[in-house]
Amino acid sequence: MKLRSTAALALITGMTFGALSSVADAKSTVTFWHSFGGENGKALERLVAKFEAQNPEIDIDALYTGNYEDIVTKLQAAIPARRHPDAVILEVTRYGLFAERGVLEDLSPYLEKDPVKNDLYPFALEVGQYKGKNFIVPFNSSTPVLYYNKDIFARAGVEPAKLNTWDGVRETAITIHGKLGGEGVHGIEPMGQFARWAVTMLNGSDLINTKTGDIIIDSPATIEAYEWMTDFVKELKVTSLDPVTDEKAGKALFTGGREAMAIESTGNLGGYRKALGDNLGVAPLPCNSENCAVPIGGAGIGILSAIETEKKDAIWKFISFMTSPESNAHWFASTGYLPINKKTLDVAEAKQVFDADIRSKVAFEQLGIARGRPRPPVVTWMRTTEYDVWEQIALGQRGVKEALTEFATRAREQAAKN
Repeated sequence: MKLRSTAALALITGMTFGALSSVADAKSTVTFWHSFGGENGKALERLVAKFEAQNPEIDIDALYTGNYEDIVTKLQAAIPARRHPDAVILEVTRYGLFAERGVLEDLSPYLEKDPVKNDLYPFALEVGQYKGKNFIVPFNSSTPVLYYNKDIFARAGVEPAKLNTWDGVRETAITIHGKLGGEGVHGIEPMGQFARWAVTMLNGSDLINTKTGDIIIDSPATIEAYEWMTDFVKELKVTSLDPVTDEKAGKALFTGGREAMAIESTGNLGGYRKALGDNLGVAPLPCNSENCAVPIGGAGIGILSAIETEKKDAIWKFISFMTSPESNAHWFASTGYLPINKKTLDVAEAKQVFDADIRSKVAFEQLGIARGRPRPPVVTWMRTTEYDVWEQIALGQRGVKEALTEFATRAREQAAKN
């Protein structure tokens, strides 16, 4: 097992298309780009090591390549330079760009022959499909949840029960900031992109209509959701400004006890639990519409179509291992990401955590209103562009309706190009 950063890629030159490993072991060594650091990265290391021990003929050269956005950017640059990996983690709304262009292998034939297909939850299979074919197999699946700091709530004299409505979330943020703001405690973390998508869907809307493909980022319900989120930053001033331009800053503030609440992926549960211990509370997100839903997030493993068949077969063996009940149990117990295998919770390691810690059950129980999001090529452009649009709105540089209307116009033009 080799775990290194993509800085090492600069040392690799003269490679044939699709080959980053040495000629001597090209058939047994596969490069795998991923996005897991911290505690999640350590959990991945343990799984890779176990796979290699069971399959000594295969070496997984696992490279941390940055966040989901970074991976897309680096993969786009690596493909024409013929320096792409053999396998890659791709976020569940961004892989359509690569599937559309023939970069990813259709994994449907592999899935049809593998018994693991029957064990995966329907949501896990669905989010890996684009135009009727499976181009990724989900590994880390999530929904956003509402994290809160029990100690801060107690000091401010507020009850978590209020978090079952959006009005209650707003009122709680105002109260806590009013009482503890002088101590450097913020009422709530500014919404990150996953949270923004969640609030939009919970308000009965989306970025794109999943049935018609129409871009609806400028719909009244989407505008209303963004106005509600913007108020925390611009009008109520109960947040720090730092996470508006750097989402990692928000996570640091929350784990450092300087934010009372944060809407983040359940994939953060492992790290947050380690940082805050029993002071960490987890609540489901309130529903604000008859048609409300929460987005399924996370990513899956894809195989580059240009590599040789032997490597594809080796990577599929790795994918099958990673989605097995035992591997998924360790991943769930270590990180907080959702179980994707129906048999995961039968494994002692997962069952012990699930039964002992109610916080692990929140996202799982929220799956009743969870659904996949649109994944055509334009979504990748929209997600990259939306960060700048949000900054302009949250920092008061543009009005919500004006910014989202212009954003939607540009998105429709981009979709037409695609």
